[in-house]
Order: sequence, then structure tokens, then C-alpha cells
Amino acid sequence: SGFNSIGHMDTMLRGRHQIGHSKEGEEFIQNVFHVLSQIFTGKERSNLAICWLQYEISKVIQCLQTKKKKKLKAQGRKSKRLAKNFLKAPDNRNNLCLWKLYAYLEWLLGNTDDARKVFNTALCTAGTGGLKSAQLCSLSLLYAQLEVELLESLEGAVMSRAVHILTKLTENGPYVPYSGQVLSVNILKARKTYEHALQDYLSKTPVSDEDQVNGTDQLVNLVGCYALFQYLTVGIDAAVLIYTQASEKLEASGSQKCENTGENFGILNFPTALEAVTLLHTNLLRFHMKISVYPLNPLREALTEALKRYPSNQSLWRSYIHVQRKSHSASKARRFFDSVTRSTNSLEPWLFAIQAEQMRKKLTEKVQRADVGEIHCTIPETGLTNRIVALFEHAVQSENGTHCPLLWRMYLDFMV
Repeated sequence: SGFNSIGHMDTMLRGRHQIGHSKEGEEFIQNVFHVLSQIFTGKERSNLAICWLQYEISKVIQCLQTKKKKKLKAQGRKSKRLAKNFLKAPDNRNNLCLWKLYAYLEWLLGNTDDARKVFNTALCTAGTGGLKSAQLCSLSLLYAQLEVELLESLEGAVMSRAVHILTKLTENGPYVPYSGQVLSVNILKARKTYEHALQDYLSKTPVSDEDQVNGTDQLVNLVGCYALFQYLTVGIDAAVLIYTQASEKLEASGSQKCENTGENFGILNFPTALEAVTLLHTNLLRFHMKISVYPLNPLREALTEALKRYPSNQSLWRSYIHVQRKSHSASKARRFFDSVTRSTNSLEPWLFAIQAEQMRKKLTEKVQRADVGEIHCTIPETGLTNRIVALFEHAVQSENGTHCPLLWRMYLDFMV
């Protein structure tokens, strides 16, 4: 093909096959990890293990997306072996982050019962930090989110495993695995605890920078757990209300800090906390629309507001494209892409605008070629082609676009 993709370039399709991880690139990355793991010690080594496991999980996700069962099996075995070796190391035995990733890996591989055992073990050994422990909150949030994704509707969700996990988190006692029921009294107590904890977090001012960083992580996890708890026990509106309250408070804190310090975002992490809360909000709306009837507008509005503020967030753009595919009018999305690309230097809006048009082109061609096999349609769709070429031209002229190999490769690929 004229080039080796280091790692992977999963946006490109070659014939029917998606370009995966090339052998040379993969060897290079593995070598880097091995060399570094011999140099690092202590906390740095644990952090490297977390990065390494996240990278392995990304490969598992790619196998799932391309539906390659054989490759998934082999990759799964390799990744699990690595995860177990990490957890055997004395430094990592109580590292909740690694336990969380290992449980997530088992879940992705379809071993739900094994994953639950790992989650339960991690929660039992994590101690009784409750809502004050950022790692415990993060672990419980992921476990509850995965359990919620198994629900087919919200009927009986109050008695679900997810509610049990989120209720136990507030009790500050040792974790007890799910036995099939959740007491109403415990749900009421948990709601009060969440409410007070959130008020405390939103009203306290951080002392040092380190407090700041830990505090924002903790706040995001707390908001996520509380909103999910409200979603399962009360409904979608109650969950959205919590996200709105948290976002307003974070915005106010961010702007107040700017005025005080006279510089842009004195609070280093507040923009990222706000971004993470927005992401949780939009993901919950998307999930709710999947399992029940709900209008599209709240999600569309939340996404457009968020993307104006965070134009380089890829997850938000993916959700936006997914939502726009449901509407037959392209003009609104085009106007939005146009306004965002004018107001920012980041390259993501260009790349996603191109991807959205390419998906539209694929769809029209599919409709025009229906039931005729591979005969090219007599009326070619030139309008979309010209639009895509124009988008590429503008994108490669922007400052960041000129130096982006991916963009040039996509352009060449499209022209071919």
C-alpha cells in the first residue's frame, strides 16, 4: 500500500477489510511497553500498567467492531494473561484502577459472570471509603453502567443489580454482593446521602492544586453515580436535573475563578470536569432513547451546546453524527459544522464533517443501487462528491490540517 500504519488507522477501509494493527507497528508498541516496565518503579509502573491494559482493551473493542471472532478469542486470551500478571504484582494488588480495567475486559469478552466476580472482589477488598473515595466511586459507576446496559426497559429497574451497587456505595460499610432485592428504606437513605454529598462538593473550595485535580475527578464520578441512581429509581427527568445543576455550578465556578485570577481558567481542571459531566449526560440520553420513547430534541440541543464549547471532543462528535443520521435534512448539521469550523482551530470538526458527508454519500448510493447488484447508477451523485472534495480542500488549508497525515490519506483515499 506504500505505507505501514503504526498502531492502527481504523477510519480507512481497504476493499472490504478494515486496516487493523499492522505487525510492525504492534511490535514497536509492545517493545516500548516492555522496555519502560523494566525502568519504572512504584507508582509510575502502576500507571504504565494501566495505560498498557487500556491499549489492550482498545484492540479488543476493535475486534468486536470488525466482528472477527477468531481474532477476538486470541486477543482476549493475550489481554487477560497480561491483566492477571499485572494484578499478581505486590504493588498492584490493591490498585482499583487495574481491577476495574480487568473486570471491564472480561465484560467486553462476554464473560459477564466472571466480570461480576471480579467487580465484587474489587469492591469487597476496596474497604469502606464510600462516596469519599474517588476510585471506589469510579469502579461502582462503571459496574452500574454496564449492568444498566443489560436492561431492556425501566420496568423493575428499582430492584436491579445496578441500584444495589449504587446504594451500597453510600453505606460506607463493607460491600455485600447482590442477593436479588433492594430495600426501599436503603434507597431513600441513599438518595439523601447522595444529595448531601453533592451539595458538599459543589460548595467547598479546593485548597491546593492537587485537591483540585482529585476533587474534580471525584465530583464527576459522584454526579455520574447520583444521576444514574435517580434515573433508575425516579426517571430520566430527575437524572437530567442533576446534570443541569452540576453543569451550572461548574460553569459559575469556572467563570468566577477567571475573574479572580484575571487569566483564562485559573481552575485547571474545571473545563474537563464540565466536559466529562456533559459526556455522561448525553450518553444517558442516548441510552434512554434506545430503550424507550423520548424526543430527540433534548439530546440534539445538549450535543450542539457541548460541541460549541468542546469542539475537539471525539465522543461528542460521534454521538452528534449518530443523531443527525436519523434526520433526513442535512442542512441543519451542515450549518452547524460550518459555524464550528469557523470558530475553532481544532481539526476534529473538519474530520467529522467529512465523515458525515461520506456516510450520506454511501447511503444514497446504496439506495440507488438497490437490487441491481454492482451496476453503477446511471445518475451519479456528483453534488455530494463535490461537497466532500470542497471540505477536504478547506480542511487541508487550515493550519492544523496541513500537518495531519490522516487527513491527507483520507483525501487521497477518497479521490482514488
